[in-house]
Amino acid sequence: MSPNPSPNQDPNPSPNQDPLAAVTVAAVRRAGTRMMTRWSTGSRPPGLPELLASLKANDAAVADTLRPALAEALPGAGWLDDEHGSGPLPSGEWWLVDPVGGNVNAVHGMPDWNIGVSLVRDGRPVLAVVHFPVLDETFTATEGGGAFLNGVRLRVSAKTSLDGALAGTGQAKPGHDPEPARRTGAAFAAMSDSALHVRVSVPVTQQLAQVAAGRMDLHWQFDNVRSHVAGVLLVQEAGGVVTDLDGRPWEAASENYLAAAPGVHAAALEILTA
Repeated sequence: MSPNPSPNQDPNPSPNQDPLAAVTVAAVRRAGTRMMTRWSTGSRPPGLPELLASLKANDAAVADTLRPALAEALPGAGWLDDEHGSGPLPSGEWWLVDPVGGNVNAVHGMPDWNIGVSLVRDGRPVLAVVHFPVLDETFTATEGGGAFLNGVRLRVSAKTSLDGALAGTGQAKPGHDPEPARRTGAAFAAMSDSALHVRVSVPVTQQLAQVAAGRMDLHWQFDNVRSHVAGVLLVQEAGGVVTDLDGRPWEAASENYLAAAPGVHAAALEILTA
């Protein structure tokens, strides 16, 4: 099933897909099919132990499907599936895998979850695949090759003012440290004074995909983790601007970032650094 092109989708479909990207898409979609056999709108874990067990089982089901396929496609590449990991990577090629982005949503029977894979080469993201099984939407991007949704090229929004912008942020790491929550709350209040609508939700990669598709206009994070790499590459390849909150070009090891349509990036950055 392929969505109808929107005003932010280029009517020209993607060229012949890079062979490695095609193999990655196929593997990710197989993992999505497996997760759909586990997902139910009636899922309701009775307590934290059951919730944690379900999260672990979902991640394992996806990783067990993806790992052999990606290892065969690119022998010698490293593998990281710690979605909360951060910091620089060693040189070489690395698969960064977020087995079930928004896993907590999946366990609770909600539809907003995804499977995300990116390939990083010497610290630079070169391939991203993010698949939303419930919606049958597959976002792809290759370095210098553009971003696509089910084969239709994407462009970020043409917004030039925050008064009509849809903005968002999310919780990248679990925990109960009150300071990040306070900082996020203050930024939410500040952005709400200027933007049309601000959401705080997970998974983060879902919001980044929406920015790439022009459905949202900006997304910021005070904590940058490796599982966001796929979403960031989608935004960049769809024509978005991604910097850290000091305005420097984003890197995989950046501590924070703002991903936005070019017309609203500067205004959003000013609010987040005030």
